[in-house]
Amino acid sequence: MSNPERNAANLLVELLVEELPPKSLKKLGAAFADSLTAALRGQGLADAHSTATSFATPRRLALHLTNVAARAADRPQQTKLMPVAIGLDAQGQPTAALLKKLSSMGLGPQAAASLKRQGEGKAETLFLDTVVPGATLAEGLQQALDETLASLPIPKVMSYQLEQGGPEVQPGWTSVNFVRPAHGLVALHGDAVVAVSVLGLSARRSTQGHRFEAHVQSIELQHADSYERQLTEDGAVVPRFQARRAEIVRQLTAAAEALGLKPIEDEALLDEVTALVERPKVLTCQFEPEFLAVPQECLILTMKANQKYFPLLDGTGRLTNRFLMVSNISPADPSAVIQGNERVVRPRLADAKFFFDQDRKRSLADRVPGLQKVVYHGQLGTQGQRTERVRAIAHAIVNQLRMATVPYTVDAKDEFEVLDSKVQQAAMLAKADLLTDMVGEFPELQGIMGAYYARHEGLRDGVAIAIEDHYKPRFAGDALPRNHTGTVVALADKLETLVGLFGIGQLPTGDKDPFALRRHALGVIRILSEKNLPLQLPELMAAAAAVFGERINDPSATLMDFFYDRLAVALREQGYTAHEVDAVLSLRPARLGEVARRLEAVRAFAALPEAASLAAANKRVSNILKKVEGGIPDGVEPALLREAPEQALAAALQTAAPDAQRQFDAQDYTGSLQALAVLKAPVDAFFDGVMVNAEDQALRRNRLALLRQLHEAMNQVADLSRLAA
Repeated sequence: MSNPERNAANLLVELLVEELPPKSLKKLGAAFADSLTAALRGQGLADAHSTATSFATPRRLALHLTNVAARAADRPQQTKLMPVAIGLDAQGQPTAALLKKLSSMGLGPQAAASLKRQGEGKAETLFLDTVVPGATLAEGLQQALDETLASLPIPKVMSYQLEQGGPEVQPGWTSVNFVRPAHGLVALHGDAVVAVSVLGLSARRSTQGHRFEAHVQSIELQHADSYERQLTEDGAVVPRFQARRAEIVRQLTAAAEALGLKPIEDEALLDEVTALVERPKVLTCQFEPEFLAVPQECLILTMKANQKYFPLLDGTGRLTNRFLMVSNISPADPSAVIQGNERVVRPRLADAKFFFDQDRKRSLADRVPGLQKVVYHGQLGTQGQRTERVRAIAHAIVNQLRMATVPYTVDAKDEFEVLDSKVQQAAMLAKADLLTDMVGEFPELQGIMGAYYARHEGLRDGVAIAIEDHYKPRFAGDALPRNHTGTVVALADKLETLVGLFGIGQLPTGDKDPFALRRHALGVIRILSEKNLPLQLPELMAAAAAVFGERINDPSATLMDFFYDRLAVALREQGYTAHEVDAVLSLRPARLGEVARRLEAVRAFAALPEAASLAAANKRVSNILKKVEGGIPDGVEPALLREAPEQALAAALQTAAPDAQRQFDAQDYTGSLQALAVLKAPVDAFFDGVMVNAEDQALRRNRLALLRQLHEAMNQVADLSRLAA
């Protein structure tokens, strides 16, 4: 076999293109490098020790890969042909079927003598051992490039005509498809060009640097290893995505610190701006202070979304009239660039001020009737109808809080009647800002603008906060609603969405979740859990389903499974084991606020020396009870306890079960489980010395009744049998 290290050298591949979509560049760069690397490793041209370096700028995708062979090692291959009984006759000579198979593989009859036999009897099979020549780098890289370009995560491709190419290309007529038109391909193995081609381009050693600031028009790459240095020095390009991003962060921080300010933190914006420039230069700009009268969320959003600027905040987090922009050029006198960007941002801010001033001329209440004309969903009606449903669900939630067995404390001035009044007002107005000009321009501001307009009208601050917070949590890690009113309206809004869409069969499938139902479910879970609300999930579901009437089918069963599946995933991500989560959630606890304490109790119980034995015994009891046909008596007859071990178990239960129940009723779940530890010895003795399925029916039923009492006592906090290995 040939040596895979023969003529090994480092490899560089670069595809030069027109400006790539900035929001996709980071993903495209990683996918280009990862796919090429995996393909070359799969062909034996690179190995696990080969180091991949990805490059991605607005105009190029590139990979530098170390220790790539000029030719892969030959590899043995074993091909299964056919059973011996079919391939060889009684004298061991090849049959016509075998000869035909060998011929189809380009082999003559003499190859039959080298076949191997494996297996025994009727299962004996003929195999052919061959050696497959290793691919050359040109062959392997060509295949890897073809596979990589076909698999890139491109949301939408362009079709364009080639201007030049090989003899098969008709300039202006031959079309290719890619994310953007490609203009150059570099493939260097050490200092040698690899003969590959893609998108009508043949590989060469020349590339281009920065459009405006490159020191030379065409850069002749000397070696695969000189790529980054030559692009940086001759091309005025920072080719590594992460290095360019880090340089932008450094410049942003320095420019802000010089003013005693802080740039807004936005990872997505940083990635996008990094994808827009090849050589970043941060410049400081400003706008007229009078625009600061507009809510800062509006100004920040328009600067980030429309202009890709970084607004600057003061020490209290308030927006200032200074902002930073990242230029792709570095003129000696940047004043023209600065003035141009200041001139561009001014009409954007003026639009925001105009929208804000116009919106305040009408109250939120005046806009509510207009929601009847806004379609929410074809099967679920308008936003106006949805608003009424949310109000009804919110009212039911307040009543459930009032009637809860666990007292729910509200603010001193916020009794339930007042709370219900605020909830109804907030729920009625929560969607009204959808009809404002500002939210029409920036949908991301829904709720936020509603709170501003509510305060402008002089509404109670608790209502304004609730209008903003009823969308919370908007994303993973987001804050929860800040007050009781917002908490209730947020729950009602999310339950209305989940029950309504599940009720018409609009369930998430795979990665598709157009209505963000997973996020809504996690929002309900977080509110109920982290605020420890004394609300029962089945009762909430029933209240929400009731407001739809005949419009939907009852989705309670499916939606309950969805909730507990989401909760299980979230809990495992928090570090709980699958056994712990399964033990608690298998009981479907109605109050999600109890789940964390139940899990901690299970974890503490599992650490006890008695835990493993009791869990195994509990699993055995569960299996016995599942197989019982007919009823089991409600109580245990002491007179029928004949054996000493069953008498001891009954006596231990009489002490331990009430103790565990008292702890459970006091919501001391750890104490409740630990009170059961004393049962280990009598349970072990029972199974060692007592035949449950006795021939005497009275004894059998009594022993089953004892086991049922044991099972009920042990499985109030969690199903302990799920902890058994």
